[in-house]
Amino acid sequence: MKTHIRRREKNSELIIVFGGWGTDQNAFLPLCTDDHDLILYYNYSADEPLVLADFKSYKHIVLIAWSLGVWAAEYFSSSMNFKPDLSIAINGTPVPVDDKYGIPLSILEGTLNNINETGIEKYNFRIFGNKTNYENNLDKVARRSVKSFSDELRWLYNRIMETPDSGYNWTIALTCTEDRVFPYANMIKYWKNRSETRHLSLPLPHYPFFKWKSFNEMINYLLAETEAG
Repeated sequence: MKTHIRRREKNSELIIVFGGWGTDQNAFLPLCTDDHDLILYYNYSADEPLVLADFKSYKHIVLIAWSLGVWAAEYFSSSMNFKPDLSIAINGTPVPVDDKYGIPLSILEGTLNNINETGIEKYNFRIFGNKTNYENNLDKVARRSVKSFSDELRWLYNRIMETPDSGYNWTIALTCTEDRVFPYANMIKYWKNRSETRHLSLPLPHYPFFKWKSFNEMINYLLAETEAG
């Protein structure tokens, strides 16, 4: 697993992000401000030590997990020994390879067995939903090799298939109606059974972050919308 850390002097807020498959820091650094520190986890294929921060030095910790990162956050949570003040799951579920609650098994296995440059380009296009969004967000596309995509998805597939839902306590779940990666209906089926989690749907694609200028703007929006609802 790769780790990207962004620190500023005397920040009291930490945002921890678990990215989805095939991402890198390009997808998330544009949302950072100098008001918080960031730890980003991505590329889960690498057998590298889990890098942790001194969580006790922060007054407020927010966990954000996107796509397959929702599963990854739960998978690694037992090793992290911290409790976030707010946890947000975005366009994913803790059972991400599932015909009812996640990506159908046949689709993920088909993707796994046919990873090439053309397939990755099509996947990136689906993340952003349409040509306009894709072209407007090219700077957020990962700069990684085909092999790294393949190695990561195989690692994720193997671990996901052997790991049950841990029942992690998510504060907010955001699901997007224009998602072309995770079936929207499957995500709805999962989160409606998690009564402790506040749920919000928005007409956005799988990668919805371009709607907001920063993580804090997104967090405040989701809090306001779910508390109002």
